[in-house]
Amino acid sequence: MNISARNQINATIKKINSDSIMSEVILDIGGQEMCSTITTGSVNRLGLKEGDSVRAVVKASSVMIYK
Repeated sequence: MNISARNQINATIKKINSDSIMSEVILDIGGQEMCSTITTGSVNRLGLKEGDSVRAVVKASSVMIYK
């Protein structure tokens, strides 16, 4: 699959918290956590489970940086 988004990050699924409609997917990215909220239908359709290797694609209109 080709995709235009450049911010693609290799990750491992650390935890999935689901209800009947939405799921919170916690990703481990080299010891840092990232959270993605997707539909539970998408979790089921993709067959996502804890421990899976995935790729996170980040597409945003702004990125905030602080120091």
